[in-house]
Amino acid sequence: MSELVATQSLKEFFKALLLQVTAQQHVELADVTEFYLVNLLAEFAASEKLFTRSADGRKEVEPLAILYYRALQQQREEKIRTLRRLGDISLYRAGFFSSSLRQTATGAEYYIQMGGSAYRQVAALAQGAFAVVYRELWQKFRPLVEVLEEMAARGMASRPSGTLKVYETWLRTKNDRLERILVDAGLVVPLKGLPN
Repeated sequence: MSELVATQSLKEFFKALLLQVTAQQHVELADVTEFYLVNLLAEFAASEKLFTRSADGRKEVEPLAILYYRALQQQREEKIRTLRRLGDISLYRAGFFSSSLRQTATGAEYYIQMGGSAYRQVAALAQGAFAVVYRELWQKFRPLVEVLEEMAARGMASRPSGTLKVYETWLRTKNDRLERILVDAGLVVPLKGLPN
């Protein structure tokens, strides 16, 4: 007799994790904003979506400042698309790659400022329900970065090598959310203030 294994789609996985983490962090989002974030996460799960192609076909990371400069030169519809991409990339990188951004010249704060500003501008240019989504993304940008940070850490903690990375980051930062992830993963963490 064969066993059936239930699998979730990527969007279902991200939605469940997003709802869990936003509830734990007490971040309330409109349904349409949750929908937007789930689709964003599923899209960027394919890493090539984070890159642009150079003239010779190589993948490149387009600097946020270049995206912003391009948006300033564009007409309304193109400007919305470019600013939305700027906000999306900033949110994703600041959330999922925050630890690696700490080692860069710009840091996570640069991504937070650029992304929040981009969403604010899109909210001013967009119409209808979309304006509501971008306004919420702008107003809650920093809490959403923290939500994505925890989602990334939970994903890493599901693998032994990832758990070690989460633990190393927790040792450095003593972040309460990372401690909760480690405890949820079944690890005993030393009490704060005690030598390791």
